[in-house]
Amino acid sequence: MEREVVITGDGSSTIHLPQWNEQYHSKHGAIQEACHVFIKHGLHHYLEVQPESDEISILEIGFGTGLNAFITLLEAEKLNCTMNYYGVEGYPVLKDEIVQLNYPSQLQADDKAPLFISLHEVSWEEKHNVTPAFTLTKQKRFFSEIEEKEQYNLIYFDAFGARVQPELWTENIFQKMYDALQINGVLVTYAAKGSVRRAMQAVGFSVEKLPGPPGKREMLRATKKS
Repeated sequence: MEREVVITGDGSSTIHLPQWNEQYHSKHGAIQEACHVFIKHGLHHYLEVQPESDEISILEIGFGTGLNAFITLLEAEKLNCTMNYYGVEGYPVLKDEIVQLNYPSQLQADDKAPLFISLHEVSWEEKHNVTPAFTLTKQKRFFSEIEEKEQYNLIYFDAFGARVQPELWTENIFQKMYDALQINGVLVTYAAKGSVRRAMQAVGFSVEKLPGPPGKREMLRATKKS
């Protein structure tokens, strides 16, 4: 499938798939979307409701460009908390695409650029201490293969949209997410479709509609209450 690196509305890059008319991040702003959905309403929210947490286990559904992981790494350095990050990806981004992604400069973190590259270069299926506050385990597998039970505190659900991959937004997938979370665990996603919300609720999640990132009216946050 043809792929091209393009610039989004906030100046940050993403990968566009012309055949699907789909991209890895919002065309209105890749970094804006990541910070709003996954950091503000995911990571920061979890720390607000679980302030005693000094170590968080995060699962990302769709490691992709590594943007969410990189921003979380930067946040880990600011917060008094260790992040154990697990990124699941069936189709890793290519090396020549990685070097075109401008996230370190756009995040005013040029000195951390080697860390961004290392997120992609470290081996799969092994735990790596990327910084003292951030570990990374990349898993090359499909989302349907996730079978962990009560392992994660937070899930970044960043799969391609239901328009192009509806099978990733079903009760079956969200049951796996529910089972993988610990009690009071949180899942956040940019999606807000009614069918997605109903699938989450059907497996037991308590679901909130929240204001979306620039260019999108709403997003969803789901919590495992019991």
